[in-house]
Amino acid sequence: MSATDLSKHTPMMQQYWRLKNQHPNQIMFYRMGDFYELFYDDAKKASQLLDITLTSRGQSGGSIIPMAGIPFHAAEGYLARLVSLGESVVICEQTGDPATTTKGPVERQVVRILTPGTVSDEALMDDRRDNLVAALLGHDTVFGLAVLDISSGRFSVQELHSEENVLAEIERINPAELLIPDDWSAPAALEKRRGNQRRAPWDFDYDSGFKALCQQFATQDLKGFGCESLTLAIGAAGCLLSYAKETQRTALPHIRSLFHERLNETVILDAATRRNLELDKNLSGGRENTLQSVIDRCQTSMGSRLLSRWLNRPLRQRAVLEARQDAIAYLLNDYHFERVQPALKDIGDIERILARISLRSARPRDLARLRDALSALPALQEVLADLDIARIQELAKAISAYPELADTLSRAIIDNPPAVIREGGVLKLGYDAELDELLTISETAGQFLIDLETREKERTGLANLKVGYNRVHGYFIEIPTRQAEQAPPEYIRRQTLKGAERFIIPELKAFEDKALSAKSRALAREKQLYDELLDILIDHIAPLQESAAALAELDVISNLSERALNLDLCRPVFTEQPQLAIKQGRHLVVEHVLTTPFVANDVNMDNATRMLIITGPNMGGKSTYMRQTALIVLLAHIGSFVPAQQCSLSLVDRIFTRIGSSDDLAGGRSTFMVEMSETANILHNASANSLVLMDEVGRGTSTFDGLSLAWAAAEQLAELQAWTLFATHYFELTSLPERLNSVTNVHLSATEHKDRIVFLHSVLPGPANQSYGLAVAQLAGVPTAVISRAREHLQQLEQQSLMQNNTSTSNNTEQAPVQSDLFATQPHPLLLELQKMNPDELSPKKALDLLYAWKTQI
Repeated sequence: MSATDLSKHTPMMQQYWRLKNQHPNQIMFYRMGDFYELFYDDAKKASQLLDITLTSRGQSGGSIIPMAGIPFHAAEGYLARLVSLGESVVICEQTGDPATTTKGPVERQVVRILTPGTVSDEALMDDRRDNLVAALLGHDTVFGLAVLDISSGRFSVQELHSEENVLAEIERINPAELLIPDDWSAPAALEKRRGNQRRAPWDFDYDSGFKALCQQFATQDLKGFGCESLTLAIGAAGCLLSYAKETQRTALPHIRSLFHERLNETVILDAATRRNLELDKNLSGGRENTLQSVIDRCQTSMGSRLLSRWLNRPLRQRAVLEARQDAIAYLLNDYHFERVQPALKDIGDIERILARISLRSARPRDLARLRDALSALPALQEVLADLDIARIQELAKAISAYPELADTLSRAIIDNPPAVIREGGVLKLGYDAELDELLTISETAGQFLIDLETREKERTGLANLKVGYNRVHGYFIEIPTRQAEQAPPEYIRRQTLKGAERFIIPELKAFEDKALSAKSRALAREKQLYDELLDILIDHIAPLQESAAALAELDVISNLSERALNLDLCRPVFTEQPQLAIKQGRHLVVEHVLTTPFVANDVNMDNATRMLIITGPNMGGKSTYMRQTALIVLLAHIGSFVPAQQCSLSLVDRIFTRIGSSDDLAGGRSTFMVEMSETANILHNASANSLVLMDEVGRGTSTFDGLSLAWAAAEQLAELQAWTLFATHYFELTSLPERLNSVTNVHLSATEHKDRIVFLHSVLPGPANQSYGLAVAQLAGVPTAVISRAREHLQQLEQQSLMQNNTSTSNNTEQAPVQSDLFATQPHPLLLELQKMNPDELSPKKALDLLYAWKTQI
């Protein structure tokens, strides 16, 4: 709902609509006294989302005004709920002074816009996860992507050259908001995302974006960031910067640089792989039983967020990975991490505190936490000074120490400040002489009133006389009505109450003017000094941010060192020679939840063995074996130690997984269609340096179709020479090693004991001898009668199969039934080509080339 003809509304609602019409799609919190009021559709929506009472406020424009209200001091909790639901909120505050406003409503302005991707308030964010806003622009097959974390100042750009890579990156960063031009047809998979924001096309203009970015970073060009040629990405980055300024309504000094991300420096993980490996989010959307839940014992929230970024963006830069390994190994030696981790405990989340300082939204407790963090740095530096390893010393230099800032904050902020500066009481006595003087006047007011009351009782003889104060009438002398006539002549009547009269005298009036003035002046002076403190800190924001980044990395490295000890991890070795050799590898998450010992297994792959065909019973451990291999490879590519006795591997470029069954009914895709889409993605993009996990390909269709597809996919992967773990129940595939030299059979062992299956979970050479399907069904609780009937059917089918095999090997002309082909009536593609071709127009060389090409196709 909007209002176009404001003349029909009251002055107050005219003011409201002037502001609301500028933000029609956002919920407006409109400040009126001690409440934020919501009107019309905003009130109806908020009453449902927040479960608050919907009322009404008179009439305006000829209709009743729906209204809902929230106390301003309790607004934070309501804002957090709205933002978590994906809503954006406009905060409209009173900026005029009611005391000086003589006509019309007090002036109000929009002071801030809270959106899911641009919030920075502590209460509105998850302290263990990044909160990002992204912008995407595409042209033909090229896409420009920019990503901003306003709560830290990290700003990155990249250009991608396929829709698949775009979807993988969006899945990786998982932005709370994604900005796209409203005249651009985005990839279908992105159109359904929650949090999409359509923006005007000119917001993505390259020239405007280039100019805005240079102005933000105070540079003449973007060459220093290595991204000047990224036309689409710079257009997206310009849109992001404009959006951030629009929502924050202030300067953004903490956004100081632009980082150019490059896919060739990372191990690419698509959306299915992230989901299947459960890196930091399980299949149900929670955090329990994920890889990060097991390896994250970081001392700070910013360390946990950095670890999550490492897990979701593994690197292919061997020098960086080995430098991390060296640091982890050094901290592990002589248990140095046991000295580092306690020293980090008092640091806190200074990364986000610095962002709030830059946005001038930092609260007193933020400054107190920063004070404590800066005060803890000297002790940390003492610990780091004894650690003689290159990467740790580089981090120690970046962390630095800030004795002057620490001293300033220690002198300024009281030990336990209030949550907000609004009522004062934040700064210490002795920090500012003028403030001390004004506070002294206010603090002595109580004693002055006591003394005045005692003196006036003695002077007038009125034992029931009292001296008091209220916010409306100020200071007063109160006398019961029956004694009011005995008041001295200099007593000036101020107010009549039921049962009492209130007076003022010149001495009390003079004190009132001085005391009330001192109180308001003290609050104004304290707010001024607080703003000056923010200015001092903003001047040091660049080195402080570098220190925060170094502290986060030190936290992650020391955490990985502690995990290496307590989880029994080994240092992986990167080799130039292609190989993937894991001795006694384990799945960290499964091992963590098991109450029995985990059965470790080996993986031995090199140029002679590029694919393992894995057979064995359901629940025998095939998926665990495959996933643990992927997680070991991934951990190695973040620089971590890995759960194995030994590990040697060459760098991989991608990790693919085709595991599990899921559908996409909203997108019109069945389970089998999802399975085939993921398989197609792997076959199109895998290389000889990729790790591929394929689990039960082809099970969503008929046996012959499924077997054919699984067989062909395995052959294609073998031809690509990708590192492949191929689990299947199609025993026919176990004949592949006879045809392809780089393929080997392995199986997960199990045995039957008294009609029950016993899983041994050990990986052994060769194919499995049976699938144990009925035994697993019995273990799952399928009724005994059904199991018995299934055994009868199984025997019949096996006998029929044997008879058909015997028939096919004889000279009998009768053939076994063949599955019909849906596309059998379609002519062969080569026939279609032949029909279109005109032989008279072909040269002899062209005809010979076509002949060879057709032979290759056949």
